Amino acid sequence: MSVSHILRAKGSGTITAKSTDKVRSIAQTLAEKRIGAIVIVNAQGSIEGIVSERDVVRCIAKDGAGGLDLTVAQVMTSKVKTCSESDSEIELMALMTENRIRHLPVVKDKKLIGMISIGDVVKYRIEAIEREANDMKAYIASAG
Repeated sequence: MSVSHILRAKGSGTITAKSTDKVRSIAQTLAEKRIGAIVIVNAQGSIEGIVSERDVVRCIAKDGAGGLDLTVAQVMTSKVKTCSESDSEIELMALMTENRIRHLPVVKDKKLIGMISIGDVVKYRIEAIEREANDMKAYIASAG
């Protein structure tokens, strides 16, 4: 199964923010939208960074409540790992595991077109395994 299949099923809507936004705003959006990360984009729509729940927690642990008034640029991860529509679920799992990340922005022609989380990958992997098991049961039942 590819990233394009997952995006077709879940949708490609992605929450973004600007590097000048405050961490407080990011934390509120993460909580309200019940998401784990927000992609930071510039005016042209190119990815500048990503802010995850972990980044917010590290910021508060380091700077206390005052950290919420920092700009996103001060706490975001700038070297963002991304994936493309043609990447497979196996490639996603390897990339997420190797880099200890849970969210991958999907890019096409250097533009953000969606977001894949580890939860999305697990969900679609489980569905594929269940389909295979049902197909195997049907085959065995028809052969007997």
